Amino acid sequence: MDYIRQREAPKHEIREKWFKSHLLDREVELRELYEMPQDQLDILMAETAELRSDPANRERNLGKFCTAGYFLELARIIDKRRDD
Repeated sequence: MDYIRQREAPKHEIREKWFKSHLLDREVELRELYEMPQDQLDILMAETAELRSDPANRERNLGKFCTAGYFLELARIIDKRRDD
């Protein structure tokens, strides 16, 4: 059953998600966001928001554009939970 689900899921959904942050000077995995210090989370949100705000980035690198969206949305959720 897992094999069938893996075959149906897009390749980018099967593997771990990571984003290469130039501002943090490292690759960040999606699951790291939960434990990331607030200052680094803020930097990552700014970097991914900037990438997503320019429609030309979608044309240049759709994969990075989409991954930035995942990271931005999860970072926003985590940030909001920390505020509550």
